[in-house]
Amino acid sequence: MKRTANDRGRDRDDEGRARSSRPRDGLGRPLPYGAEGVPRQPEGVVRAPAETLREAQRLLDAGMPFHAHEVFEDAWKSGPASERDLWQGLAQLAVGLTHAARGNAAGGARLLRRGADRLAAGRVAADAYGIDVDGLVAWARELAGRGGAGGAAVVDAAAEAPGLRGDRP
Repeated sequence: MKRTANDRGRDRDDEGRARSSRPRDGLGRPLPYGAEGVPRQPEGVVRAPAETLREAQRLLDAGMPFHAHEVFEDAWKSGPASERDLWQGLAQLAVGLTHAARGNAAGGARLLRRGADRLAAGRVAADAYGIDVDGLVAWARELAGRGGAGGAAVVDAAAEAPGLRGDRP
């Protein structure tokens, strides 16, 4: 990463795009430069759908929904247009869980609801991969509704990790 005086201290890649090289914690929050963080997900990885689901589930189970969101983001950017709602919906669920775990109840609830709606719109693609759309939509709406009118209460990301294929009790 390059840092120059012209860009007000922002990290930039070789093409000049802003890219933060700060380490991050398990919920994707930036840490001070030099701190030990959680390894980031590489960007632009093209995975088969089953591999995407496996990797994202591993990250969700580890309490790292921000990182799972990045895996889903790669899938929506590299996958066919017919699967865009599926992968964007899953990414929004993961980032909604991230916000809820960070203590941003209103933002988490909003993203969980938006992700549930988008995932429901991507049902045909989800069914092809054995994704439990009904279970995920119910999970997202229940979590979004916690904490009263303000939305999701602060949660433990690992304890709340959904089973993408309905394999959770």
